Amino acid sequence: MNPVVHALSALTVDPVPWARSQMAFTLAFHIILVPLGVSWAFMTLIANYRAIKHDDADALLLAQRWSKYMAVTFAVGAVTGTVLSFEFGLLWPRFMGQWGEAFGVPFGFEGLFFFTEAIFVAIYIYGWRRMRPWAHFWTGVPIVLAGILGAVSVVAANSWMNAPTGFTLDSSGRVVAVDPVGVIFNKAMPLEAAHMLVAAYLVGGFMIASVYAGAMLRGRRDRYHRLGFVIAFTVAAVATPVQMGVGDALARWVYNDQPEKFAAIELVPQTSSDVPETLLGKLNSNGTVQGGIPIPGLASWLSDPATGKSTVVKGIDSVPAGDRPTVSEVNIVHLSWDIMVGLGTLLFLLSLWYGLTWALRRRMPTNRAFLTLAAASGLLSVIAMEAGWVVTEVGRQPWIVYGYMKVEDAATANTGVWITFIAVTVLYLALGVTAILVLRGMSRRFRRAGGFNDVESPYGPPASPAAEPQVEEATR
Repeated sequence: MNPVVHALSALTVDPVPWARSQMAFTLAFHIILVPLGVSWAFMTLIANYRAIKHDDADALLLAQRWSKYMAVTFAVGAVTGTVLSFEFGLLWPRFMGQWGEAFGVPFGFEGLFFFTEAIFVAIYIYGWRRMRPWAHFWTGVPIVLAGILGAVSVVAANSWMNAPTGFTLDSSGRVVAVDPVGVIFNKAMPLEAAHMLVAAYLVGGFMIASVYAGAMLRGRRDRYHRLGFVIAFTVAAVATPVQMGVGDALARWVYNDQPEKFAAIELVPQTSSDVPETLLGKLNSNGTVQGGIPIPGLASWLSDPATGKSTVVKGIDSVPAGDRPTVSEVNIVHLSWDIMVGLGTLLFLLSLWYGLTWALRRRMPTNRAFLTLAAASGLLSVIAMEAGWVVTEVGRQPWIVYGYMKVEDAATANTGVWITFIAVTVLYLALGVTAILVLRGMSRRFRRAGGFNDVESPYGPPASPAAEPQVEEATR
């Protein structure tokens, strides 16, 4: 057999790993855009409000430019999100055939919120020179609300996969009735939605602030750059401690409702009490823990402070081997948990530094050490968010619908799915590079332009009469 043909035939043996890889890649890419889609409009409105309330030209310039950046990232997110929607049918047809009636309910609402957001993004940008200041400001509020509700709707679908409710099965296991309220407001939804929503403001704030921190390190320390940093970083700094509280509550929910996932998080091979919190380390194939730094009794205490170290934590061996993550998946979950918590703690300390400096000196810290860490905070927050989603998704393995359907039973049987994986990877990489180049090009043009000009000045006077004949001629 031709070596090339042999190699290609080997790739087509099992579609499940390819389907999982494609879904993981596209989700990991799309999730980077979600915080910007959810939180950037809110930060833009903060700048817009300050501009109108205090006649602040720098804030007005910032709001106008942010709205244009926001439109670009929204458009890219619309493309990547649409691809994800098609992937549910292409990669997981048996899952959609079995559970589509229930799983699709939250996505129906998400579609409504998405179109609402798109409409008001267009109105907000179009209205800079066509509406009165406060009327224009209020057109931005639906963008914020639609972004929040859209994100909650998508997370409701994911949380339903972790805690499936709101449906009735017949004797053959087919869905015969769906309760939309039960599907959306499943037991995992409140905490999981809150965790993602706060993460969106945390990550979005740090991502935007990191750009201005980098500019300040390069010497651009004018009021415009300081204001851009302060608005974004303050949003992130407020969200960080809130996220730690929500994350702690969510971890306790996992302890009670998904014990095998919690055992993977904490690296607990056998059920026991006085379980240590193991930093790093890994699980061996023989069920022993190798390496790491154990903190005695802490995992038991965190699971239920009321009973402290005597709290019993179920081990990975508490469920049958076929219903729990593999050893390699356990190690991935545990490492991802350590990364998420470690980076989250670092970002909390950075936020504390920022907050204390404001409280004591009434200004932001401007030394190079702080700005360097702030410039890195955007990337670090994205890594922490990605690690958190790895914990959620890999920790649920082997289930796609917890307790009802396994991943291998949900995937497509099409052995050529590797082709779509390659095509989507190329598409997403091209889209990502293009988006970065467009945003950088916009940034350079904005810097060259300096402030407002007579044509684009928000809330400014109409174009001069001399320009009107040119416009009239161009529209003939």
